[in-house]
Amino acid sequence: MKVENPAAFRFVLEDELYLLNADKLLYDKITESEPAPAVPQSPVTENAKPAPVTIIPSLTPEPQATIKTPVDDFQYLGKNLKNFLVLTWYKNTGFIMAEHLTALENILKRKELSPDDVAIFNLANYSETKFSQLKTFFKPTKVLVLGGDALPQDIKVLKPNKPVTSNGITVLYSYSFDEMMDNVDFKKTFWELVKTL
Repeated sequence: MKVENPAAFRFVLEDELYLLNADKLLYDKITESEPAPAVPQSPVTENAKPAPVTIIPSLTPEPQATIKTPVDDFQYLGKNLKNFLVLTWYKNTGFIMAEHLTALENILKRKELSPDDVAIFNLANYSETKFSQLKTFFKPTKVLVLGGDALPQDIKVLKPNKPVTSNGITVLYSYSFDEMMDNVDFKKTFWELVKTL
């Protein structure tokens, strides 16, 4: 059999073909000038039907709708070293009014706690926040709720001045500092309850 173009050998011969060193140089020059097709092609006949097209589904996943999670990067005062969460409600103040902070620090000192041991969180800045979100973020063991406005939506059932312990978390809902500042009885009740936390 006589073949004029050595590149045609791959269509005629099905077995592997080994070239001599002298022939390799000749073959390399021919294939450089004519790039070989990536997929071997069958000989063309006049009545040949095109091969059916197979559609392969994409391996990249379809883009999913982004689910926005509630706020999980809360701003608070303190370092939460003892997992003691203090919930406040101040519309026009960052976390707590200065004179109320002084009173709270004095109470914490009596309990041998520093301001860094607690996290003071102003719920007025995050009014849609639920207690479940606060539990996940702060991981509190003790929670002090200062006033009815500072109660998160999903724990409005707490009774004032009745500490409740559930799932390892003790929650005390008591008076706000606005209510206590001019009422000695409220201050005494508050202190007696805070001592138990």
